[in-house]
Amino acid sequence: MCGFVAGVYDKQLKYDNQNLIKDMNGMIAHRGPDQEGYMKGKNVELGFSRLSIIDLEKGYQPLSYGNGRYWIVFNGEIYNYIELRDELLEKGKHFETDSDTEVILALYSEEGKQAVTRLRGMFAFVIWDNHKKEVFAARDHFGIKPLFYQESHDGLRFASEKKSLLLQDHQINEQALHHYMSFQYVPEPLTMTEGIFKLEPGHYMEKKVRYKAQMNQYFKPMFKPINQTEDYWKQSIRESMYDSVEKHMRSDVPVGSFLSGGIDSTIIAAIAKEINPKIQTYSVGFQQDGYSEINVVQESAAKLNIKNNSKLITADEYKDELPKIMWHMDDPLADPACVPLYFVAKEASKQVKVVLSGEGADELFGGYNIYREYQSLACFRHVPRFLKRMLRLLALKMPEGVKGKSFLERGTTPLEQRYIGNAKIFTGKEKQHLLSDYHSNYTNEFITKPIYQQSIGQHVVNRMQHLDMCTWLRGDILLKADKMTMAHSLELRVPFLDKEVFGLASKIPAEWKTTCGTTKYILRKAFEEMVPEHVFMRKKLGFPVPIRHWLKHELYDWALELINESETSQYIDKVYVRKLLDDHNQDKADHSRKIWTVLSFMVWHQVYVEHKYDVNQWKTERRLIEDQHIEQFVI
Repeated sequence: MCGFVAGVYDKQLKYDNQNLIKDMNGMIAHRGPDQEGYMKGKNVELGFSRLSIIDLEKGYQPLSYGNGRYWIVFNGEIYNYIELRDELLEKGKHFETDSDTEVILALYSEEGKQAVTRLRGMFAFVIWDNHKKEVFAARDHFGIKPLFYQESHDGLRFASEKKSLLLQDHQINEQALHHYMSFQYVPEPLTMTEGIFKLEPGHYMEKKVRYKAQMNQYFKPMFKPINQTEDYWKQSIRESMYDSVEKHMRSDVPVGSFLSGGIDSTIIAAIAKEINPKIQTYSVGFQQDGYSEINVVQESAAKLNIKNNSKLITADEYKDELPKIMWHMDDPLADPACVPLYFVAKEASKQVKVVLSGEGADELFGGYNIYREYQSLACFRHVPRFLKRMLRLLALKMPEGVKGKSFLERGTTPLEQRYIGNAKIFTGKEKQHLLSDYHSNYTNEFITKPIYQQSIGQHVVNRMQHLDMCTWLRGDILLKADKMTMAHSLELRVPFLDKEVFGLASKIPAEWKTTCGTTKYILRKAFEEMVPEHVFMRKKLGFPVPIRHWLKHELYDWALELINESETSQYIDKVYVRKLLDDHNQDKADHSRKIWTVLSFMVWHQVYVEHKYDVNQWKTERRLIEDQHIEQFVI
């Protein structure tokens, strides 16, 4: 695990500004505090920060191959690198190290851009071909590892985190702000900063010196169900998950596992326990009654005979760490669960460098309760269109809060218009009041329509899964997973998000996912005998956070002060936001998610635009390792 920065320039570099790449790399020392390295060429410069997971001597970067023709900086882990290395050795390839990094370069030298389709793992990398004067950058299938880029008049820059590219004060991307207020995150490839983008998952980019960059997609997460028996699916899922967890546990350092009260992390921990009986698990909860799964977690750990390390979080801890969390996040994220993830990563990092987690199970196996909406709205499938239009008009005229209004609205609204993913914060009408400069063309369908067009004709549940994989998974789930663990120099691995596991899950029909009054039905059945009974049919909670309660009590004064002090009036109508907070405080409505979305943006704005905080206090110092040195190459 690591972080990197890279620059590819159309004109030859001048060496009078050689500290620039080091300054960029210094911003992400938390991603790799164990070692740093640099390479400079006539048209390229690479910087690297490394967290040693596999033996340090095997993984110095930037790494070269082919007598200095190819150079790479790489963030991630390739889980099938041993198998690929053996295959390449048979083809006559030579290796100087045992690292997965060198395998990527050798494979690229053999197969070119097709090499990326052979990789099984999480990755973002930049390869420089010194003969062709060409750069090749790629990101993994699902977007587990981030890759930012910025085009300018003189070339192209890449970085593992956006903060490395913020070389000067930046302009907020208003389209991104509009979408953030709908989705609670900035949908890719946008970022909140004008001119900086994310390379999307399953994509690669090529650029030759003095030519424009070209983008291509090598992977699409499509669902193609086939008919098989329940026993077939159960056996196949078990075999696939055991194989994935085993490969994700390859490491020269201790591996731990996050453990919540849900089935996903419990499955991962149970399998990991069979591979390593000494594995430890990590959990967090809240002191607020009804918002802690610690008791459930400890019961699970006891039945699995796994040691559990737990921590309770207070409202003050939550609030105090928020600015630092937003600094690590790069862009605002209004998912309250990112904060407990930050704290559980902090606890785990005290004992391990690698931790397993259950992200991706819901998107692959149909785990969100909203996926059952298809069944609850079944009565509308045979209603004539003209009658649906009448019912929708009736629903729109009904006052808010009237029983049946939401049911009629959802039942008479096409999927493409009603479902934008797991979080739908402000509606278009609400954003007209919220945003000081509202643009009607920045609709939700601007993001979702191209995705829905890819799944026309498929089952509704599969279409919802596909949309979530292309939006929510990469924009929220994996964003906070990477940033909150890397904030503590901790490598997170997600065995569910393995391309082989997805290859199986994509073939499972919808009726095996949301049935018998539950979600992830076939996944639950596959591990029925392994997962403790109290977890087996438990409803999904995620990280339950008492934001609704806190905004009425412990965090009310803080929220009001933040709204008043924030220098965001050019973007946000503060009168409208204060009204939301007052109505919430007086129990007129639950506006907690809306308020939190605005507050998260305001904290982010204080960090990155107002520069209210000294971010130097949050930067990580590199570790003092015996005989440590900085690798520097000039070609």
